[in-house]
Amino acid sequence: MNPTKSLDSKPAWVPEVGHALRLAGVHFDAVRVGGYLGEEVAYDLMAFTGFQAGPIVREATRERNAYFLLAPGTASAYTWPAPTRALHGGGRSDSYVGIPAFGGMTWPLGWRSLPTIEDPFVEGELLHRAVEYALR
Repeated sequence: MNPTKSLDSKPAWVPEVGHALRLAGVHFDAVRVGGYLGEEVAYDLMAFTGFQAGPIVREATRERNAYFLLAPGTASAYTWPAPTRALHGGGRSDSYVGIPAFGGMTWPLGWRSLPTIEDPFVEGELLHRAVEYALR
């Protein structure tokens, strides 16, 4: 997690306890990257940013997806290569992302990197480059 940056108040879309589904495209866009590839992209992104990458949620079940949360309206600016998937408003169907609380029991969801005041979202272009690099 991000120990050196401040988070004076949590974003409104982060639940107080447990976890909650949030509609992508409203408070954030998301890019879902599955399994080992998601972990590799998250690690590379965090290493490149000095472990200040912005919000990354990971799930501990099924495909073990990582969800990179971008500013609303950002994900559609890029063509995301398979097997990644952009989740944002304006599509043919709604997409929801599970968001864990900052503490307590949130399984099967957890934070790989927290949002902070300085880094409230993952930077879209940097994530896009990290995904392309990991797929080489």
